[in-house]
Amino acid sequence: MRVAVVAGPDPGHAFPAIALCLKFLAAGDEPTLVTGAQWLDLAGERGVDAMLLAGLDPVEGDDDADSGAKLHRRAARMAVLNERGLADLDLDLVVSDVITSCGGMAAEMLRLPWVELNPHPLYRPSTGLPPLGSGLAPGVGVRGHLRDAVMRALTARSWRTGQRQRSAARVEIGLPASDPGPERRLIATLPALEVPRPDWPAEAVVVGPLHFEPTTTVLEVPDGTGPVIVVAPSTAVTGTQGLAELALETLIPGQTVPTGARVVVSRLAGRDASVPPWAVVGLGRQDALLSHADVVVGGGGHGLVAKALLAGVPMVLVPGGGDQWEISNRIVRQGSGRLLRPLTAGSLTAAVDDVLSSPRYRERAREAGESIADVADPVRVCHDALVRSR
Repeated sequence: MRVAVVAGPDPGHAFPAIALCLKFLAAGDEPTLVTGAQWLDLAGERGVDAMLLAGLDPVEGDDDADSGAKLHRRAARMAVLNERGLADLDLDLVVSDVITSCGGMAAEMLRLPWVELNPHPLYRPSTGLPPLGSGLAPGVGVRGHLRDAVMRALTARSWRTGQRQRSAARVEIGLPASDPGPERRLIATLPALEVPRPDWPAEAVVVGPLHFEPTTTVLEVPDGTGPVIVVAPSTAVTGTQGLAELALETLIPGQTVPTGARVVVSRLAGRDASVPPWAVVGLGRQDALLSHADVVVGGGGHGLVAKALLAGVPMVLVPGGGDQWEISNRIVRQGSGRLLRPLTAGSLTAAVDDVLSSPRYRERAREAGESIADVADPVRVCHDALVRSR
């Protein structure tokens, strides 16, 4: 099967796309990654054919303050710009990232079946949940159900506006106003991070997290006998700033954390801060690092959270924007971590101490990680989607 996997350059979307391409390769398929320039060489080094996603740079008239315009009008323009390049690949199937929806539009223009990749839980509105992003658990009882209904009504207008913008953008490039949607939606998360809903889409399939390590380097954990504290600041532009610096200043062995504790800061930017002797800062494989970790301090992005759960490591989360608030609250309800907001030196050390000293957090993290046993194979789902489309 010849398949293109289309995703924007944000690591939280590009890395799962690369991971999926590697799964296709292992299954004997012929994947091509279509993404930002910064990841093309890296994909090539791992044996994945890659090509530039055209149209990423904004043009005059783009309104990034209008999320509907950014998602839909720009997607339509990018679909036109990428149509020829995708056609030249002689594809059987397109997989399009959920926020890089130009891939799905281009597939429709080429009359190709396509699958949507959600590198996180399913975030579509539900008739049985509070609005996604609120971080709230589903309401209980009459008052709880009323609260959720009112909140859904308040957000429904924005959703309808977005759908109208999408329809208008589709018409501008010659597609029907009504969006038929993908053959399948790959929900690349752990079942433990999903919230039960009464209207789960028939085409949505939980396939487990898609993780990719952008380096082969393994960070060495400093010598010591105490717990290992992994600090992984968010890669998203909306992530909380200053987390790594505050952690290095305040997580001091024998004072604010147990004697002999080690701190390892894992980030794409590498080392650029004053590093005490009990700490290491750099870019390294997070999967290898988490095998030594006793607690993870991070922003609440789905990638890090899912990696930590798979390793059975509890968390202290400092959510920024995007979906980090939603994910962090799900972790709190699931019992495998603490949430901090606002971030202060005192709140950080107290939360780390609580998680380290309470075995229940690790037990719940392990339980969440074990839910991986209940996911489907994303490659098989894509093959089935192709068969069904014929």
